[in-house]
Amino acid sequence: MIIAIASGKGGTGKTTVAVSLAMSVGKNIKLLDCDVEEPNAHIFIKPKINKIETVFIKVPQVNSEKCDFCGQCSGVCAFNAIAVTPWAVNVFSELCHGCGACKYFCPNKAILEIDTPIGLIEFGKKNEIDFIQGRLNVGQAMPTPIVKAVKKQIIYNEHTIIDVPPGTSCAMVHSVINSTYCILVTEPTPFGLNDLKLAVEVLVKLKIPFGIIINRCDIGNNEVEKYCQQRNIKILMQIPFSRKIAEGYSLGEPLIEILPEYKEAFQKLFIMIESNYG
Repeated sequence: MIIAIASGKGGTGKTTVAVSLAMSVGKNIKLLDCDVEEPNAHIFIKPKINKIETVFIKVPQVNSEKCDFCGQCSGVCAFNAIAVTPWAVNVFSELCHGCGACKYFCPNKAILEIDTPIGLIEFGKKNEIDFIQGRLNVGQAMPTPIVKAVKKQIIYNEHTIIDVPPGTSCAMVHSVINSTYCILVTEPTPFGLNDLKLAVEVLVKLKIPFGIIINRCDIGNNEVEKYCQQRNIKILMQIPFSRKIAEGYSLGEPLIEILPEYKEAFQKLFIMIESNYG
């Protein structure tokens, strides 16, 4: 069973929920941090990292002696990573997705693919939680290959929790796809509701069942609850705004250690998802 923890926007408490759920289950669980541009689940899990792997993508390199500047490579590149002039071919590696189309369609076989490092995968363990996180190199623009590399570590007959990148970009879609269930974490504010609606539409399109956790539920307004009622979306849990939670969070303390009563709530949530969707 794969449970993805997502949010339409950053700062809603997505990582708090992902870590709390993983620690409440406690054993025979994998926690994957796919928020590779700024992974932070490790701050709360505090795993012992025991292995690091480099992630590469294949970036084209043009052999100028074979190239006749026909422009075929530029024409097939969906990401505008290659620009061809009558005298040169310019490759913008920051835009390249490593799809290989340029090499495949080059009529003169003038393109080689060079392994280019774009980030890391770190493997660790904390008690009985297997922890895996991706980390995109500074200056790189594409998190999706790192997300895919992290998700390759999933074993589909095991329980896995995924901390998903915020928003509704490609990285979010690749993180949640093929999940058994998705928990959307939101906050009761106009921005929270707006971005929640976008995330809901993504999950509806992907046909992934989901429910909502409202964090800081006693601030803002009740528009999120009204929206959930209108769309018949299940509210799984509500977490209050609390100075105690905020202070603990700033010190890297998990929610279920700050307020131990939430451990049972997350255990029941996991059992409910497993019983209905697992």
